[in-house]
Amino acid sequence: MNWDDTTDTPAAERLVGASADREDQAVEAALRPKDLGEFIGQEKVREQLDLVLRAARARGATADHVLLSGAPGLGKTTLSMIIAAEMGAPIRITSGPAIQHAGDLAAILSSLQEGEVLFLDEIHRMSRPAEEMLYMAMEDFRVDVIVGKGPGATAIPLELPPFTLVGATTRAGLLPPPLRDRFGFTAHMEFYEPAELERVVHRSASLLDVEIDTEGAAEIAGRSRGTPRIANRLLRRVRDYAQVKADGLITKEIAAAALAVYEVDARGLDRLDRAVLQALLKLFGGGPVGLSTLAVAVGEERETVEEVAEPFLVREGLLARTPRGRVATPAAWTHLGLTPPRSQAPGNGQGDLFGA
Repeated sequence: MNWDDTTDTPAAERLVGASADREDQAVEAALRPKDLGEFIGQEKVREQLDLVLRAARARGATADHVLLSGAPGLGKTTLSMIIAAEMGAPIRITSGPAIQHAGDLAAILSSLQEGEVLFLDEIHRMSRPAEEMLYMAMEDFRVDVIVGKGPGATAIPLELPPFTLVGATTRAGLLPPPLRDRFGFTAHMEFYEPAELERVVHRSASLLDVEIDTEGAAEIAGRSRGTPRIANRLLRRVRDYAQVKADGLITKEIAAAALAVYEVDARGLDRLDRAVLQALLKLFGGGPVGLSTLAVAVGEERETVEEVAEPFLVREGLLARTPRGRVATPAAWTHLGLTPPRSQAPGNGQGDLFGA
């Protein structure tokens, strides 16, 4: 229900990847909530943002610039559209990688209407010259357009109408402090609890005209990695299975059978995740093992293992990154139904690995 635009990562090809492919984008347009009242989850962010927008409307002013950070698929793009809807303003959507020159940004800013919302996705990937121009635009609603080259170049100040910038980033730490400081409101999007994802699944099922019971929704929610976009994608795949293999009603059993076909297990791990764990446990006895060696063992690029598989495995407490290399946790052995070697058993030095 709450989603963001696509990114160019390998995760976009995975059923449990948080990046949006074209199918996701097409479906999300119909499923997105239209106001804060419909938006599920992110309670603190919704409450704080509601106060910011209400106060701006009461003053008859544009809303403060907003920075939204968090993992892909949690609702940053959706919230930007809600901000525009709540303020009764149009929205312009672009992304950091699309702005490679200051002139690109100047062209966008100079065409904004008063009160318009400019959504800048992956704002940390914007070029430095454009970033420096954005400082003045955000603070003074003015940009200096350079005409000519060399000693004869002239800076012509261009006044801008008041606007609201909504920046979204998956890596807030890469934003320079001067840019972060110019946002009046910043919010970090958290991963969703299973109960919240159940509500997301029920709402999406209703909009997609899919029959689903409570246990079926819970089964999908539990495998969705705390991410609404993944929950909606799994719902669509389970819907297909239910239509072909059953009577169309999604129950717990149907959901489990469908997701088994797509190799998404009870904790949301897919083929790549399990391959990493199996290599770590079976080939290297639980580690420690270097990232490059682990990547070769699973037949993937080092970056794919590090950026696509590992973050979720670490968050689930199945894998740990230590100075000596990657180490499996006791939960990883349990999840794959394997018995750890004696040296890896609790009480036999395992704690030393994590304390290293």
